[in-house]
Amino acid sequence: MPSANYRSLLRTPGAVAFFLPASLGRVGVATTGLSIVWLVHGHTGTFASAGLVSGGFAVAEALGAPQLARLVDRFGQTRVLPPALLAHALAVALLLALVAADAPDPLLALGGALAGAGVPQLGAMSAARWAALLRTDRAAELPTAFALESIANAVAHLVGPMAVTALAAAGHPAVGTVLAVSLAVAGGLVLASRRATAPTPQNGGDAAPTPQNGGDAAPTPRTGSATAPARVDRSLFSGAVFLMMGLNLAIGVYFGAMQVSVTAFVVEHGAPGAATPVLAVSNGSGLLAGWLYGSRRWRTEPPVQLLTATSALTLGALLLLTVGSPLGLGAVVVLTGATIPPLLVLFPVLTEAAVHRSVLTQAFSWLGSASAAGAAAAAAASGWAIDSLGARGGFALTTAAALAMTVQSLAGLRLLSAPKHSAPER
Repeated sequence: MPSANYRSLLRTPGAVAFFLPASLGRVGVATTGLSIVWLVHGHTGTFASAGLVSGGFAVAEALGAPQLARLVDRFGQTRVLPPALLAHALAVALLLALVAADAPDPLLALGGALAGAGVPQLGAMSAARWAALLRTDRAAELPTAFALESIANAVAHLVGPMAVTALAAAGHPAVGTVLAVSLAVAGGLVLASRRATAPTPQNGGDAAPTPQNGGDAAPTPRTGSATAPARVDRSLFSGAVFLMMGLNLAIGVYFGAMQVSVTAFVVEHGAPGAATPVLAVSNGSGLLAGWLYGSRRWRTEPPVQLLTATSALTLGALLLLTVGSPLGLGAVVVLTGATIPPLLVLFPVLTEAAVHRSVLTQAFSWLGSASAAGAAAAAAASGWAIDSLGARGGFALTTAAALAMTVQSLAGLRLLSAPKHSAPER
């Protein structure tokens, strides 16, 4: 059965205990930004104010995530998560109070930035736990684990926004914000309590569980403990990691431009209601492709898979420039949607192979920040392109992003194919 690998993975001691709360929490994380948009718009009646606050939230999250991950790698998830979650909850409470008090836009933007700076990066922490759990003798299952993470992330970004949008439409935008932060905090606290599978922090702050109990043995530097920190810092920003950040920046641009361009295209063709089913078809094909991709072992090396997937995405993006109807657009997004999940699995797989385990959470967080930066840039650039050239201007931006991923994958093929023992950790 295709799902046999997933069942085997979730039967690993301790796996379900951290995966489920992390998945629940990431629904809140995926929802908080949108819930703030509805919250501010519902009170001020203007999307300008909502966009300002949401922008402050997004920028602060992109900048703050790697710093929080650095603390997690150094002191451990179980020590850092509880105070970080408390700070995030207090910041959201402050924003709610500012909105209720009709505070001016600059104060609202500051409140949004404070809320964004403390967003718990539960996805990165969950991925780090999978790496710690499987690294010793089950490394071949890491792609399946990251595929499972990708599916959980896609479901979170599908379910969460639908819930807060429905609450906002019913006249309760504040409830959506409270729901989002509650899910994030609850999932994060339960995750923090699962000590057995927490990766050993760099300074040994948490007790190191034994691999038999579903944990990760304490990392043993190959070059001696006295020189390990310097090597760890270099491995965090190696050529492979910079390449992964570039790829994530490009895929962020692709995501940001794609959503706006699809909406503009169906509006141009007099069928604005088609945006929802077109995006749903894309998400559905992505979920199915992600499940199928993670359900089998691939003999092809990950760098070659990366080049193949980015090339297929470029082909699909080029087809976007030729479609002439919403129906044709729906057919093409089945292809583009199906090529995304392998990329979202390969990025962490290749990153995990390139960095020292003691900075792995930071590396994953930097990838997320790069993707967020790309999406933010695309939101502005795609609007300009669509206003100037129509929906095909937006699709041209998605094509450029896909082509940039292909070029980077081709240029990095030799770098990513280097023997594993050449990585700084090894």
